[in-house]
Amino acid sequence: MHDVKWIRQNPELFDNAMKKRRLNIKSDDIIVIDKQYRDTLTNMQNLQSQRNTISQNIGDIKKKGGNADDLIAKIAIIKNDLVKAHDDSERYKSELTKLLEDIPNIPHQDVPDGDNENANVSIHYWGDIPKFSFEPKRHFDLAPSQEMMDFEMAAKISGARFVILRRDLARLDRAIANFMLDTHVNEHGLEETTTPALVRQETIYGTGQLPKFAEDLYHTDEHDLWLIPTAEVPLTCHAANAIVDIRDLPKRYTAWTPCFRSEAGAAGQDTRGLIRQHQFSKVEMVSITHPDYSHDELERMTTCAENILKKLQLPFRTIMLCSGDMGFSAAKTYDIEVWLPGENKYREISSCSNCGDFQARRMNARYRDVGAKGTDFVHTLNGSGLAVGRTMVAILENYQLDNGSIKIPDVLIPYMNGLELIKAQQP
Repeated sequence: MHDVKWIRQNPELFDNAMKKRRLNIKSDDIIVIDKQYRDTLTNMQNLQSQRNTISQNIGDIKKKGGNADDLIAKIAIIKNDLVKAHDDSERYKSELTKLLEDIPNIPHQDVPDGDNENANVSIHYWGDIPKFSFEPKRHFDLAPSQEMMDFEMAAKISGARFVILRRDLARLDRAIANFMLDTHVNEHGLEETTTPALVRQETIYGTGQLPKFAEDLYHTDEHDLWLIPTAEVPLTCHAANAIVDIRDLPKRYTAWTPCFRSEAGAAGQDTRGLIRQHQFSKVEMVSITHPDYSHDELERMTTCAENILKKLQLPFRTIMLCSGDMGFSAAKTYDIEVWLPGENKYREISSCSNCGDFQARRMNARYRDVGAKGTDFVHTLNGSGLAVGRTMVAILENYQLDNGSIKIPDVLIPYMNGLELIKAQQP
């Protein structure tokens, strides 16, 4: 959510930011409604002042035994005017809120200007792209996947874009998540958290998924709860409607949760395999921090995600997203893309974003400095640390052998109870 006062004071900066976002949103439209809203509030205050003055005069007249009928009639008119002014103020407030809640965050000055992913900027590469003596296969064509990755049964149970993992792949899925959590907690200092997968509307609104992206979410009508698209939602909302002591910042959380997305805007994309599922699991990172340190925190968070890939010995590149490719709530985003030999290209496996105070304003998340009377909004950040299914895809494709087996990355062998190889045929 945007600060209307800032837009009033910086209309040109706001308009330029929206142009950078490739949106035709004008500050004038916001300022006009905001003025109408503020004018109605001023009118209400004047009417209330008039009512109070007249009421006092009526009391004085009655004490002296006089006739105050004319003033009583004026009070009745003012009451009607107050009702209308109140209705007008609520209408303008609703219009203003509806307009603001659909406007994305303002890009940070570092963010490159561009229309789409073609304008994203590569920051660095890590690792050597593997060379095979055979034609590498895509993850769903590998023999172990065909035996232990059951899309057909999942479709009978739930429909398209679901999967059932069996035996060693089910174990690998769990091993990946446990390895990520242990690394984030023990090495990166994040607080492990178990969160609900169902949240209230105000919770998912606070991080910016509602109302704009309702079609991409799953909703339970009877209880009016929403399935989370990522643990970013419940983790970030730890700070909702709260005032955090500055000495408690930064707060850094991690959680492994199921995630649910309808993929309404991705029809026809990645219809095979694990890349784009309706239900998947992800290890998420969230930071709640002081505004002065949020950009440093973004660098730190991105490094934490990269470290997971380094430990798994998976080649990747990190890119900065351009203004036309960033998510709704983000002010600056780094995407980490892992190399997939079966596709012969890099694919996104993590996205780390600094949202500034954009989400904090929506959820009223504030901090108080030591000795200060007032409060300010915190900054919030989120990042994948990593998407578990996509990490499995990367392992299967990068560690495939010519005999059809899959080598287990060294750091995962203890999590696989000593198993070093996933063979196509089980004993």
